[in-house]
Formats: sequence, structure tokens, C-alpha cells
Amino acid sequence: MPNVFFNRKNIILAIVVLGLLFFLSGPRLPIQLSFTFYLMLWITMAISFNIIYGYTGYLPFGYVAFYGVGSYLTAVLWSRLGIPIILSILMGGGGGILLSLLFAGTLRLRGIYFAIVNFSCAMALRILIANLPEEITGGSFGIHLSTIYNPQFSYYIMLGVMILSIITLWRVSISRLGIALRCIRDDAQAAEVMGINIAKTRLKAWVLAAFFPSLAGGIDAWFSGIIDPASSFNLLITTKAIVYAMFGGLGTITGPIVGAIGLYTLDHIIWGRYPLLNLLILGIMISLLVLFFPRGIIGTLTRKYPSLRKVIL
Repeated sequence: MPNVFFNRKNIILAIVVLGLLFFLSGPRLPIQLSFTFYLMLWITMAISFNIIYGYTGYLPFGYVAFYGVGSYLTAVLWSRLGIPIILSILMGGGGGILLSLLFAGTLRLRGIYFAIVNFSCAMALRILIANLPEEITGGSFGIHLSTIYNPQFSYYIMLGVMILSIITLWRVSISRLGIALRCIRDDAQAAEVMGINIAKTRLKAWVLAAFFPSLAGGIDAWFSGIIDPASSFNLLITTKAIVYAMFGGLGTITGPIVGAIGLYTLDHIIWGRYPLLNLLILGIMISLLVLFFPRGIIGTLTRKYPSLRKVIL
């Protein structure tokens, strides 16, 4: 109990400090605003991915589907139906939840089969949206939201969503749900014998993992002022969410945050200095990091130095 309480205090302090840093530093300069906005977005995406993969072992290659649906629903509801942008973003998050329930049947699959089917569903969704009438989704040209372009306001909304995602992951981690998810991840048959409702428990994690990317997609549509099928359903979004979460440490609270901050900052620096070699250099560095830190930064440190578990989660 003392260790849990100590970790709880550290998590609360970390959330407050992180929130204050983003709140005070972000809106200073346009370049800094964009950098910190997308840093918060990737922290949110990595945390959400960690809920479904780090705690259940399900690897959704089509994770971008939730981000894309959130961005398109937000843009369509605002531009076509005149719904206020904040309410449109919330409804976009609700659309992500509905999509997760629609895809819930795929959770019966395991391993590479689940990953491939999830990827196929995301690509089918992208084609479907791209081929809807232009008066609804804008076709291949997408939808413009330039008339409500407000980067500072959308920045603070993204900050709120990021903090909410961190608190949600923390609460899941220390709850009965988190314990049940870890049991399912480690041995599903043993978890079932213990009386855990596997289908219901996995579905809870799946819905939570879908909600925050959908919100992030809607906020990003507002921040950037334009969406289109190619950018909203870009597979690089899934890739970055996976890499950032794995780099920090899956199944931990601080891991996705550390991974997103570290790799996104590194990617930003490399892109600024070596734009033509960006992906090559970043790929080499990620390969080296995976070789030397297979459990991620936080996972490796806590495994090597068990006493750190009292300080970080």
C-alpha cells in the first residue's frame, strides 16, 4: 500500500507539472505552438495505444481508423450541419466509440490475425469515406475549416484531452480493470478460470483506446484547418503511435509519455537538419534503441533497477 500511495503522489505531481509546462510554454511562438500541440497529440495517441496493446497484447495495425473517423466526423458535423466545433469534436469521440463497437467482433482473433483484419478494416473505411459524395466528405480534396481556424484555443483543448488520457491510463492501471487486463495479456485461459469475463474486459479497454484518438483527430482537424483522406488515414499515424509507446515502455504509465517526448523531439530535430535523410536516420536510431532497450526506456530501467518502481510507473 505505501508504494501505491507513493506512486500515486508522483503521478499527480507529474500530471500537474506536465500540464503547467504545456500551458505556459505552448502559445508563445507560432512554431513552438505547432511543435507542442503535436507533441501533446502524440502523447495522447501513445497513451491510448498503450491501453489496448500494453495491457491486453492486442496490436491494432489499423489504429489510425479512430483518428480518421474523429477528424472527419468533426469536420462534417461542423461544416455540413452547423454544429458548434466543440460539440462536433465530442461527437467525433462518440463516433470513435461506435466504430470500436462495430469492430469489437475482431477481438475474437489473436496475434497477427487480429492485426491484419484491423488493418484491412481501416483501409476499407478510408476508401469508403473517399468515395462518398463530395457534398458530404469533400471527396479527395477533403474539407476546409479555415473560417474557424483558432490554433490557440484548439491548443488548450488538446492539452485538456492529453491530461484526461493520462488520468484515464493511471486510473486503469491501479484499478481492478487494469489487473484483469494484465491477467488476460499474460494468460487468457488462466484469467478465465479465475472468473474474469474476458470479452467484456477487453471491450472496455478497446473502447477507451478508441475514444481519445477520435478526439485527437477532431482537434487536429480544427488546429490545421483542413482534412483529406490521405492525411486523416495515413498509416504513419499508427506507426508513430506504436513506436512512441514501445520506445517509452508498454504496460506502464510514464512510458508512452517519455517515448513520445523523446522520439518526437528527436524526429523534429532530425527533420530540421537532415530533411532528405530523416526517415533513414530515425529508422536506424529506432532499430538501435529496440536492440538495446527491448522493453522500452521505462521498462528496461525498472527491470534493471527494481527500486525505481517505487518512484515511476
